[in-house]
Amino acid sequence: MSTTEDTKSAKAAELGALQAALAAEHAAVYGYGVVGGRIDEARRGEARSAYDAHRARRDELARAVRDLGGRPEVSAAAYALPFAVKDSAAAVQLAADLEERVAGVYSDLVRASSGDRRRSAAEALREAAVRAVRWRGESVAFPGLAERAAPSATPAAATPSPS
Repeated sequence: MSTTEDTKSAKAAELGALQAALAAEHAAVYGYGVVGGRIDEARRGEARSAYDAHRARRDELARAVRDLGGRPEVSAAAYALPFAVKDSAAAVQLAADLEERVAGVYSDLVRASSGDRRRSAAEALREAAVRAVRWRGESVAFPGLAERAAPSATPAAATPSPS
């Protein structure tokens, strides 16, 4: 492969990872809307803070996609949740699952990027991992790695529902 082909391939991989992270952020924003509707008052501020953080990351990712010449992934009208969220305990579980999913896509973005974008992706991965620990009450050795994902932490949390 030539240097030009290598550069194009790296840019395409980075753009794909950015789009995946953007899609996960769209799903997280949607999911936190559900979490906020079911979470106990004592944790509502924490849910609101996470919602705001995901909105800010979503907007940052959309700019990054445009900077690479791409067209940002748009949010679906609705997303299929991995389970019914009928009470505060289920809302806490959903929040933890959302954070684990987001950490996974940021792990991919860390691998696909370099420089400032890699630092930003690593920071987003760290933030999602910390939020997941707060929601779940326990940590994992390597947040964002698919090999450690629990069966309940499926990509379904980021799947658009059929229209």
